[in-house]
Amino acid sequence: MLSVRIHGRGGQGVVSAAEMLSIAAFREGKHAQAVPSFGSERMGAPVVAFCRIDDKPIRLREPVLEPDALIVQDPTLFHAIDVFNGLASNGFLLVNTGRSFEELGIEKAVEQLPPKHVCTVPATEIAMKYVKRPVPNAVLLGALAAATGVIGIDSVIKAIETKFPGPLGRANVTAAKAAYELAVRA
Repeated sequence: MLSVRIHGRGGQGVVSAAEMLSIAAFREGKHAQAVPSFGSERMGAPVVAFCRIDDKPIRLREPVLEPDALIVQDPTLFHAIDVFNGLASNGFLLVNTGRSFEELGIEKAVEQLPPKHVCTVPATEIAMKYVKRPVPNAVLLGALAAATGVIGIDSVIKAIETKFPGPLGRANVTAAKAAYELAVRA
């Protein structure tokens, strides 16, 4: 089973990211589960969502405490909460940033992970370019497909189109493809 924990702030599409990830997994014939978890529902408040993907039915219903993959949509959270708590030693880390790990102050945590399991993508910048809004969720799913290989980019595209039909979906698909290409080259 692949357990994914997504950290971000209210308004960044954290819950939608988990939902689209589960839709992408379903499209590939896998079992999936998306679970949101948030306290205050205001813009900018820390939000976390979870997604589990497996080849067999998933019976767990609790939060993901020991993720195999961690998506950080807002790097300011590194100094607000312990984002790395429970991340597997061979886990994947995907961060929405164009800054270095040293600038973010997380180089020691990153050193504990396998090099090919760490990926940064300036997802907000990509979203602004294509979607015209600072919502990095779909962008990061494109990068996740490239970084982990657990889901394919075609399934991510179909999940985005399902969640956001029309022009908004097409813009998000273009952004996700751009992130996918960036992550493939990384």
